[in-house]
Amino acid sequence: MSDLDFITDAAREAGRIALMHFRGDPQVWEKDEGQGPVTEADLAVDAFLKERLLGGRKGYGWLSEETADDEDRLARSRIFIVDPIDGTRAFMKGEMAWSISIAVIEDGTPVAGVVYLPAQKALYSASLGDGATLDGRPIRVSRREALDGAHVLAAGQALKDDIWSGEVPAMRRHFRTSLAYRMSLVGEGRFDAMMTLRETWEWDIAAGTLIASEAGALVTDRSGRPLRFNTPQRFTDGVVAAPPALHAEALARLR
Repeated sequence: MSDLDFITDAAREAGRIALMHFRGDPQVWEKDEGQGPVTEADLAVDAFLKERLLGGRKGYGWLSEETADDEDRLARSRIFIVDPIDGTRAFMKGEMAWSISIAVIEDGTPVAGVVYLPAQKALYSASLGDGATLDGRPIRVSRREALDGAHVLAAGQALKDDIWSGEVPAMRRHFRTSLAYRMSLVGEGRFDAMMTLRETWEWDIAAGTLIASEAGALVTDRSGRPLRFNTPQRFTDGVVAAPPALHAEALARLR
């Protein structure tokens, strides 16, 4: 079984576990250092995926939002990078836009990725060099070339004067809690671009990076550097994902 098929099966099963807690008033804790909430569903999905994925792929490493970091992963050629529930706040509110994100990383590069939205029964997937799909159908980024008028997934920070050189672009801002979902929506072409300008955890974007790029997006950090994964610090300097011409304009106009 290919890595993509393997993580797809695991994501679907993990989705069934998450849905058992969805809209059921799960227990919630606040993580240390202001890193936000975690629910019993996050922990249950994390435990399941760690056992399933590492049990089926001997020698792979592991990096997950809900597992204490083990630097042994840095010596592994292939690792799983997992966000058991990306968009925990949306999950807690009973909203539909949360996802399960699983990526296989080889020597710093995503080679297989799945972003599964159990409440919507939607599955985005990609493997390196083979394109990206939504529920098995090929997807492609939009043809938008200009930032003015573009539909962009971003936090409100993206409209502040101090991050742009010159005027703030006249883009139409939208938001989804799950970063993995935002990147997948760009890959699908439903939105023209996404950007997050803060330090961004690898587990939020590893699978989405592959899906968006295989659908034709250029995906870099906020300075235009290629994204690398399984790093000691576990985060990137923001993310910008967009069709190439739109991506170039965004980088040129960002301060």
